[in-house]
Amino acid sequence: MSKTVNVKELIQKKDKLAKVKAKIEKFIPLFLFALASISILTTVGILSTLVYETYLFFNEVSFMQFFTTTELRPLSPVEPKFSILPLLVGTIMITLVAMLVAVPIGLTTAIFLSEYASHNTRKILKPIIEVLAGIPTIVYGFFAFTFVTPILREVVPGLQSTNALSPGIVMGIMIIPLVASLSEDAMNSVPNAMREGAMALGATKLEVTLRVVIPAAISGIIASFVLGISRALGETMIVTIASGSSKNFTFDITQSMQTMTAYIVEVTSGDAASGTTAYYSLYAVAFTLFIFTLLMNMLARYIARRYREAY
Repeated sequence: MSKTVNVKELIQKKDKLAKVKAKIEKFIPLFLFALASISILTTVGILSTLVYETYLFFNEVSFMQFFTTTELRPLSPVEPKFSILPLLVGTIMITLVAMLVAVPIGLTTAIFLSEYASHNTRKILKPIIEVLAGIPTIVYGFFAFTFVTPILREVVPGLQSTNALSPGIVMGIMIIPLVASLSEDAMNSVPNAMREGAMALGATKLEVTLRVVIPAAISGIIASFVLGISRALGETMIVTIASGSSKNFTFDITQSMQTMTAYIVEVTSGDAASGTTAYYSLYAVAFTLFIFTLLMNMLARYIARRYREAY
């Protein structure tokens, strides 16, 4: 015997289901907005903490002393001195060494992978290169201190056991995958029609690469350089282990230097009591580092938009 179908009940069930779906549809945007807001709220929380603690620091130390003097003795019992310049110079010098290593090697690697390597060669080499990005930075630090520095001391006279040269070189090796990968992606985005057209006019492979591909991909290439600089500015463990903790205002990369990130590690290790001026100084240094990194990222975005080629 066939079962009787009640059309009214079916309509009611359908209406109830439609109401449930409507409520879910109203809830989903709110849920997605909440998830998307987590990163923004986290950034606001970090920034508010940095600003507040930095304000407390500058209640005790003047801007002129922090940004114009060259002495940094935060834990001195007699007359502590607070200056960002020794840390700033150390950070910039090590970053320059790193980029002198990462830029030429990373760019030539990207050129080879994009323009010269076969498909099978690229499949083998690119994962090997990207393995460098997966090595923990503390391993790079010990590698710089125990392997690279002893070799350099045999070649460079006067090189100290902790210096700016060794961690700069190793940091550059660590940044190579970032520069190579982003630059290769930018070169691969250049249409093959441009390469074929240049070669049809008689250009060689090298001329096509240097005069067609690289100019067309210049926005992505420069953006990779700027992001590499940001990565070097924020590196911590390599410089903490291999560059030393000397707070000297010097441009000699054979000498021991301390970067902003290494100083933050030193202060948070327990040498400075919580609530002291030395303790608050780490927030002033961290805020300065935040501004530098923010400016680098904004510069990368500007370059990518300003010189971007659409095909």
